[in-house]
Amino acid sequence: MILVSDPIFGEVELTGSATELARLAGAVAEGAGLISSMSATALGSETLAGVEVRQAPGPGVLIHLDSQRQILVISGDPVARALFADNLDAMTTAMADVDGGGHRHIDHFPGHPYLVEGSMPLVVGIPGGGPPTL
Repeated sequence: MILVSDPIFGEVELTGSATELARLAGAVAEGAGLISSMSATALGSETLAGVEVRQAPGPGVLIHLDSQRQILVISGDPVARALFADNLDAMTTAMADVDGGGHRHIDHFPGHPYLVEGSMPLVVGIPGGGPPTL
């Protein structure tokens, strides 16, 4: 998995294989986990060390950057995390079924079913990423 913080757009690009993204979805559903990414020294200064998933009182999921540790943190209540995990699984399946992979944007908007206001936008992709198909 590769995690790159994009300071220009204020988002994180998360790229991984279908297996890695399924592992992330499992950690989100469970509410616990630390998933490492590729070495920051190999990829550049904007590369993050990994994703940490935590349980938190709700409502909703908050995605934020722990800049001191260079970790993307996903926290939230069980219901919202389950929705997010299901969304990750569905996106992963859809992208894996498309030749050349793909990517999806996960951004908060008013009335979002699981993200809370202030969540960092994510671009989730499988290598070879083409345009979104969902």
